[in-house]
Amino acid sequence: MSSESSASSLDPITRLLDITGERWSFLILRDLFYGVRRFDALQKHLGISKKVLSQRLNSLVEAEMLIRVPYQERPPRFEYQLTAKGRDFFPVLVAMQSWSNRWLFSEGEQGALLIHSDCGQPLDTKLICSHCEGSVTPARIRPGKREQ
Repeated sequence: MSSESSASSLDPITRLLDITGERWSFLILRDLFYGVRRFDALQKHLGISKKVLSQRLNSLVEAEMLIRVPYQERPPRFEYQLTAKGRDFFPVLVAMQSWSNRWLFSEGEQGALLIHSDCGQPLDTKLICSHCEGSVTPARIRPGKREQ
């Protein structure tokens, strides 16, 4: 599907994949949540080429997931910070990590966990309706549109 037809699509997943449709975008966003913000640090931590990192960062800035903030004038250097739109992506990454830990590791193997600082327990995902706080499962949802 072309970008033009994706942009006009009413499918939220299609629009999301236009921004994050390949692995580097997810890994860059993950590292930004962990506090890695500078180009050189991102490149070193991810093992990504400068060209690919630059392209992905520019795409994420263009998509308004990140902003570039100068931290040095000469030579000009920038760090990348998550925007509100980017910060709202956090639950998506947590859900992906939780699913991966459950399904993509062999018995006896353990993927990296996220630990909840308040209680010290590993984080897992659970979908809750923001309106009624009821549990959300595939059997309890249906497609629809917001009423205006």
